[in-house]
Amino acid sequence: MKNVWLITGASRGLGRAFVEAAVKNGDSVIAGVRRIDPEDALFREPEVLVVKLDVTDQAQIDAAVQAGMDRFGRIDILVNNAGFGMNGALEEISEAELQHLFATDYFGLINMTKAVLPGMRAQKSGKILNVASEAGIVAGAGCTAYNAVKFAVVGLSHGLREELACFGIQVCVVCPGPFRTDFRDGSSMPAVAVPMPEYDGTPAHNIVTWLKENNHMQDGDPQKAAALVVRIASQDTIPRTLALGKGCCDHIRDNYARTLEEMETYYEDSAATAFAE
Repeated sequence: MKNVWLITGASRGLGRAFVEAAVKNGDSVIAGVRRIDPEDALFREPEVLVVKLDVTDQAQIDAAVQAGMDRFGRIDILVNNAGFGMNGALEEISEAELQHLFATDYFGLINMTKAVLPGMRAQKSGKILNVASEAGIVAGAGCTAYNAVKFAVVGLSHGLREELACFGIQVCVVCPGPFRTDFRDGSSMPAVAVPMPEYDGTPAHNIVTWLKENNHMQDGDPQKAAALVVRIASQDTIPRTLALGKGCCDHIRDNYARTLEEMETYYEDSAATAFAE
């Protein structure tokens, strides 16, 4: 039986690639976009229902889910893909900028998830794929705000996997490395409004410069990544975490290895902090 997908942030980048891969797989898709382009051939496919969807707008979330249920009768796979990036030193990021980031990348994801859960619980099945990032596992200078929101998505996803398993619902957090999309463009990764010159020449600003200079040169092929995601999501059991890209997998492996190595330096002392019986 073919699956019915609801994919947010579906107009471009990895989100669009997910739609294309799901359609190629013979599935149906509810494609959430902020602006509907009636000339876009992809969204005129008979098995694609395009819905206007800003994940920070609860009314649009509810309407999108209802429209999908009315058209297809169920939602099998939710892909929480909508979001944007943010780079720069934490000190120079305003509270308003940080709140906007979390409103979209974290609370938008939560509200989308809550909207589909009643239907998934009723059908006793469902899969939720939360798109985080390599930056949700491996932190670095100049990415602290983005690290924070994506670490939150990873933790939420791992907890939800345990919480929803009893309803037959599986949760996977997808952590892409760099893929050749427009994610590093200003439309998806806006510049900090008031940069601080004190950080010029430091790692926090150097990474911002490097990302701009290496934009549209990423190794990752979004179509290949989307095909892998669709293939894995179509399996009976999906992984807890899906790292996308060789570099991403290597960086996460190295990060975990460093964590374990460091833990060994204080393990005995830490273990000795229990009450003496």
